[in-house]
Amino acid sequence: MTLACATAAELRAARRARVSSALVGLGASNGVPDGPLVSFGLAGALRDDLPVGTVLDATRVVGADGAVLWEGEGLRVPGGRPATILAADRIVDSADERRRAHERTGADAADLESGPLARTGRLHGVLRVVSDTPDRPLGALVGGVKRTGGYDWLGVARALVRSPRSALGAARALNRLGAAAKGWPA
Repeated sequence: MTLACATAAELRAARRARVSSALVGLGASNGVPDGPLVSFGLAGALRDDLPVGTVLDATRVVGADGAVLWEGEGLRVPGGRPATILAADRIVDSADERRRAHERTGADAADLESGPLARTGRLHGVLRVVSDTPDRPLGALVGGVKRTGGYDWLGVARALVRSPRSALGAARALNRLGAAAKGWPA
């Protein structure tokens, strides 16, 4: 099983856990590796009661209309909460837009990769950690990653200056992500 990671930071967390992994880029823009896949990385909470650092072990991925794209038992990650992931086609950072997406789809959190991975028919699970919430959005951190998953260092620097709280939350979430990968028997 390969952990499909959108960003270099997520890939580093997977590799530290010594788990097979690949960099697929934002929205799987780099393409998808062969074989069984796990959508692995950070996610934005759509509900107010999912704090930064919450480990999500998804049992369902839904589209923007609420239609189910994938459903499964989950990965049984220690400490992981069952969740529904919204397959977003862009980053949803507004608190109002997040809450509307939750009301419309029933999803708990959103990411850009789970949808494309689900559409391959080879998705076996989704392991995500909340990095941002309706009350703690990504803000300037959105500009810190290139579409291919590499860092935009100027964007990272801006985020550290403009949104230090968001950057610290994302760093904490990445640490939780790595710990979750170590605790999961891939």
